[in-house]
Amino acid sequence: MSLPKRSRLLPLILMAGGAVALAELSGSYLVPLDHEAIQYEKAPVTDFIIELGAKVARGETKLEFNDNLGYLPSMLKALDINPDSQVLVFSKTSFQAPRISPRMPRALYFNDEMSVGFVRGGDVLELAAVDPRQGVIFYTLDQEKTEKPRFDRRDTCLQCHQSGGTLGVPGLVVRSIYPEASGMPIFQAGTFITDHRSPLSERWGGWYVSGTHGSVHHMGNAVVRDRDKPDQLETDGTQNLTDLSRKFDTGAYLVPTSDIVALLVLEHQTHMTNLITRVGFETRMALHYQAGINKAFHQPEGTLSDSTQRRIDSAVEEMVRYMLFIDETPILSPIKGVSTFTKTFPARGPRDSKGRSLRDFDLTRRIFTYPLTYMIYSKQFDGMPQEARDRIYRRLYDILTGQDKSGKYAKLSAEDRRNIFEILRGTKKGLPPYWTTEARAGY
Repeated sequence: MSLPKRSRLLPLILMAGGAVALAELSGSYLVPLDHEAIQYEKAPVTDFIIELGAKVARGETKLEFNDNLGYLPSMLKALDINPDSQVLVFSKTSFQAPRISPRMPRALYFNDEMSVGFVRGGDVLELAAVDPRQGVIFYTLDQEKTEKPRFDRRDTCLQCHQSGGTLGVPGLVVRSIYPEASGMPIFQAGTFITDHRSPLSERWGGWYVSGTHGSVHHMGNAVVRDRDKPDQLETDGTQNLTDLSRKFDTGAYLVPTSDIVALLVLEHQTHMTNLITRVGFETRMALHYQAGINKAFHQPEGTLSDSTQRRIDSAVEEMVRYMLFIDETPILSPIKGVSTFTKTFPARGPRDSKGRSLRDFDLTRRIFTYPLTYMIYSKQFDGMPQEARDRIYRRLYDILTGQDKSGKYAKLSAEDRRNIFEILRGTKKGLPPYWTTEARAGY
């Protein structure tokens, strides 16, 4: 059985849900990381790897070395990453590509603000940490036993990890490709960068997927057998898999799964992280430029021109739309994972007085029960410029209280709006006072 032919282009402006064009920030330009308002390589960072490295250097934390897995188990424990977040990619799309294949997939583990990449027999662990101001920072950890392991920052990773697909900022993507039997991508057949807007039929090419999803097909667990037909995957026996042991030695990994629900979450999270970074950078650059104008023309400090406000507002609007899952591709058949991820992810909270959480799963018609990103609780979100956060909070307030029911937000039901508003008001620290003082009756 073969999947339908897809575009042979490598688009920077992709399609969401098979119909809706991705918004303006995607593929617009690469943010100049040496900009005075950014200083990506020079500005100090405070991500989890910096903190962990300092603790290891002081002897406060000791990383244990495992003969088979190196520092992986100890690192996951130190970073509070659950092994059940494991997802497996067998395409050769990492700098450790020679060691990756369908028989030896690369494992990724993640939480809200960290991801760890592991390759069997690899020289290093691949680490991506989210700094509250600078976004994703890349590191490696040598997989050799030593008394005090050292983390090395790797800005060279930006050769692949800053592109139109990452919104022009340092970031991560979940890429779906057509793989040969060796795992080598067939780029001329096309590629997709996927998130919650992508149809299932474009997702997970080059990845293993364990879990059930009904009659809707994805590209995972499959390879191209006929090079004369590079965009046709051999998909027989690749759908609704709950056991991957026939594909590779699952016992060589921390868990035997590449959970479909973890993949759904990772896809949403990678683009959300990139959006937060881009909107933060965009705002900082706009304010920096405005400050220069104010100084040159002797305008009061803090003055914002109409063009500066439009620049910030435009970026914020794209982010709010994604935060609220407005263009999410509907789930047509119930999705069920096979690991404990579906239970442990929601347990990370927080919950309101009615026991509700933005991390609660639906998985029958959409990913989450309450369609607003849990990333609003992240340090990265709180680290955005105040001017951006103020606008985000105002837009969310207007939408959730029903003051804005315009076209793109009309899909949010009154019940969804009310539930999300109440959850935020009960769990999110730092909301503006008007969320309480101006709240309408019933909210």
